[in-house]
Amino acid sequence: MERDNYSLAGKTAVVTGAARGIGRAIALELARRGASVVVNYRTRQEAAEEVVRLAKELGADAVAVQADVSDDAAARALVAAGAQRWGKVDILVNNAGIAHYGLLLDTTVEQWDLLMGVHLRGAFNCTRAALPGMIRRGYGRVINIASVWGQVGAANEVAYSTAKAGLIGFTKALAKEVGRGGITVNAVAPGVIETDMLNGLTPDEKAALAEATPVGRLGSPEDVAGIVAYLASPAGGYVTGQVIGADGGMT
Repeated sequence: MERDNYSLAGKTAVVTGAARGIGRAIALELARRGASVVVNYRTRQEAAEEVVRLAKELGADAVAVQADVSDDAAARALVAAGAQRWGKVDILVNNAGIAHYGLLLDTTVEQWDLLMGVHLRGAFNCTRAALPGMIRRGYGRVINIASVWGQVGAANEVAYSTAKAGLIGFTKALAKEVGRGGITVNAVAPGVIETDMLNGLTPDEKAALAEATPVGRLGSPEDVAGIVAYLASPAGGYVTGQVIGADGGMT
């Protein structure tokens, strides 16, 4: 029988920040393609359990696991939950993130540290926890959700842009470290995506962003999830160290 290069049957995944938005769409797309999925959440247990229910309706196994990924012990326990349930973690999607709007001069040290902790330290913690098992098996996929603002920067989002730029550097450097171990490391850089992270924008501001996008609309979480699923699949096995835009042509 010919192999389906886009199937994830038999694979297991951990998706951080998977209770809502882009993470939710990623978890469900991986489940749709046959992967078993750890649905990570920090505070939204009910939403995470709903993602688990939907994943199981798609025929996949799934479990919701609470963890603040900026905490090393919690991140290790998160990855261990997947390994204990299914014997391995093949795919790690570092998606957990928070937004912060404001001028740099109005940004506190605490706000800066919080963004770096979730976006950068969270990815570091989870990846460091997942890598030993991937190295032992000679197979792994690490996919980091960056942002177009990590590539071009955004006024009023200096801390967020900096964290996402750091995640891109993390992606490129780590890909060079682990490539010969059968592990790929890539980033997806979404543009302006319709999630609750845009709740602080007015309808006019959203319309202006859509108008500034070459395809003439804002993105959907599913636009990002499809790219992640490709990178996680056998079809994406020769792609590593890359930043793939899901931004409607903004870059």
